[in-house]
Amino acid sequence: MKIIENQTYPEERALYGSHNLLLKHCRFDGKEDGESALKECQNIQVTDCFCNLHYPFWHNCGLHIDHTTMTELCRAALWYSQNISITNSKLHGIKALRECSHVTIEHCDILSPEFGWSVQEITMRSCTVESVYFMMRSAQIHFDDVQFKGKYSFQYIQDAVFENCTFDTKDAFWHAKNVTVRDSVVKGEYLAWYSDGLTLERCKIIGTQPLCYCKNLKLIDCEMLHTDLAFEKSDVDATITTNVDSIKNPYVGTIRVPSVTEVIRDDPKAVGVIRTGNPT
Repeated sequence: MKIIENQTYPEERALYGSHNLLLKHCRFDGKEDGESALKECQNIQVTDCFCNLHYPFWHNCGLHIDHTTMTELCRAALWYSQNISITNSKLHGIKALRECSHVTIEHCDILSPEFGWSVQEITMRSCTVESVYFMMRSAQIHFDDVQFKGKYSFQYIQDAVFENCTFDTKDAFWHAKNVTVRDSVVKGEYLAWYSDGLTLERCKIIGTQPLCYCKNLKLIDCEMLHTDLAFEKSDVDATITTNVDSIKNPYVGTIRVPSVTEVIRDDPKAVGVIRTGNPT
């Protein structure tokens, strides 16, 4: 592997088509404003580098990035790439990850609108994220200890597991399929409408009008706080450990809950069962 240290690359396609490189303490920056520095590359390691130009890592295969900063000017940093590992880094440019596969991200700070669209097989651990439309249309997702803030997250995702996470997000999990969330906090309005196969285990759910128009919805020992108009037109099997402010027209299934402040039934086709009181 060729080692390159302490170099600055401001020009267009500076290292285009390179193979087997270790870049240390390098900068992709300069008045030339060059794009696509490491396009069409294979087996690239990037350590302690600074990326301040557009599109640095497109069509890469075999990419490890560590202790590296991608600034807000580093737009669309990783697209159409596979076999990616990113650790201890900052991803602060818009649309940082898209149309990629086999991705692992650990101990990173992500500030990137429209991050993670159409990604296949991604693992994220111990990261903080701020984004809008986060992870849209991605699949085979596993997150552990991810702290997320933003709007419209996880829409149209499939085959995902989230554990020990905190999500402060509006309109999360719309149209999601085959998703499990465990031991997590999910805060925000209009959670998971039109989802199919969503399971929430030992979660804390906070916010108005959650879990409406769902299919195959399951809640296992979850808390629901400040949740009103919940479960409208949903097919649901739920065990809830706290009072719910209001439940409206559950379509089918059974909801077990200690108490409900208000039950609204104004649709004769919605026949879901609500069982209140402590389970025997």
